[in-house]
Amino acid sequence: MPKWKIYTPEGVQDILLEDCYIKRKLEAKLRRVFAGFGYNEVETPTIEFYDVFAADSDVTPQETMFKFFDQQGRILVLRPDITIPIARIAATKYRDARYPMKLSYIGNTFKYNELGGGKQKEFTQAGVEILGASTPEADAEIIATAISAVKAAGLENFQIDIGQVDFFKGIMEETGLAQQEIEQMRILIDRKDFLGVEELVKQHDIPDALKELIFSLPGLFGSTDVIDKVEKMAVNKRSLKALENLRQILNILDEYELGKYVSVDLGMVQSLNYYTGLIFRGFTYGVGFPILSGGRYDNLVEKFGKKCPATGFSLGVNMIMTALDRQKIDFERHTTDSLVCYNERGRKTAFKICNELRRQGLTVEMDITGLGVEQSKEYAVNKGIGGILNVLDEENIEVINLTNGESVKTNIMELTGRII
Repeated sequence: MPKWKIYTPEGVQDILLEDCYIKRKLEAKLRRVFAGFGYNEVETPTIEFYDVFAADSDVTPQETMFKFFDQQGRILVLRPDITIPIARIAATKYRDARYPMKLSYIGNTFKYNELGGGKQKEFTQAGVEILGASTPEADAEIIATAISAVKAAGLENFQIDIGQVDFFKGIMEETGLAQQEIEQMRILIDRKDFLGVEELVKQHDIPDALKELIFSLPGLFGSTDVIDKVEKMAVNKRSLKALENLRQILNILDEYELGKYVSVDLGMVQSLNYYTGLIFRGFTYGVGFPILSGGRYDNLVEKFGKKCPATGFSLGVNMIMTALDRQKIDFERHTTDSLVCYNERGRKTAFKICNELRRQGLTVEMDITGLGVEQSKEYAVNKGIGGILNVLDEENIEVINLTNGESVKTNIMELTGRII
């Protein structure tokens, strides 16, 4: 036998029985939430041209992508993200559509370096995008949708941290730092590396008041009081406008009555070239990575040929499942209501009973082993099935309650009469 024949590659996994059932139920709940907010689902190809993602190397560095070639020698990738293909769709297939447009998706994505701490190289991403709207109301709805999705999944103890990229960009304009140094600063602040920030600032002639503000960035998180505090500091118009935008979004979320799930983090500075305004990440207990992230990306669709503001978020379905498991949150499990056995004379009646029960929404298994009712009892107990309908002939049925061991003889008319 070849060495790797019975294994899966590193970073991917089989999702088995119970977990697969939970995952599908979870995805169905997310779809209902998205549809309830008015989002229409789209499905993008698993395989895309490399060029689709090459335009945003800051977000999807080429070394993180699974790449291969088609027969014409063109570079293809397994999609590392779904937001970027949706931007492609908006700029091409829906170029002349009426906007704003609200789209949702659920699908598998692939990143080569996604490994460790519960991360996988193949993972399921679910999310929504609003295309063609640049208002605080649109950003607030995206966050409200994200919160509703997490709650529908079964989590209650979570937090959404929100920030504003333009606030950081405005501060950096005042420093005179080179673009490479600004990116270095962004990484240090996003990691909450206080010492690293201090070392970088000390290398430049920056006004003391601005230095103090930069030093404080990694610790500027909390409630709206943070915004009040920073507004009093010496910041330029771009930063003040960003703070006002955050305040408007927070006020709208308060009217959604979702303010308790949200906190401000002005030290959150994700990709500066991708995001253009609001940014946010969601966290919960038991998972060492964000379970969701999103923000405003007004320049992305334009890279595919259409100027169009946009905002959205994506959620890691596998991360949500990990959180549910580690927080010991009960989730609906797959159950079988009844096992139907039969003697040869009762086979046709057994089929009718199964059809009737399934029509009523019950889950019914038919015994296909022919090994008899005693072995069927062992099978049913092992699978957690509560009862057996043993069809003796065309009319007579034995109802066996596996919980208390009782059995009752009845007939087809009495049984269907009770069911209906």
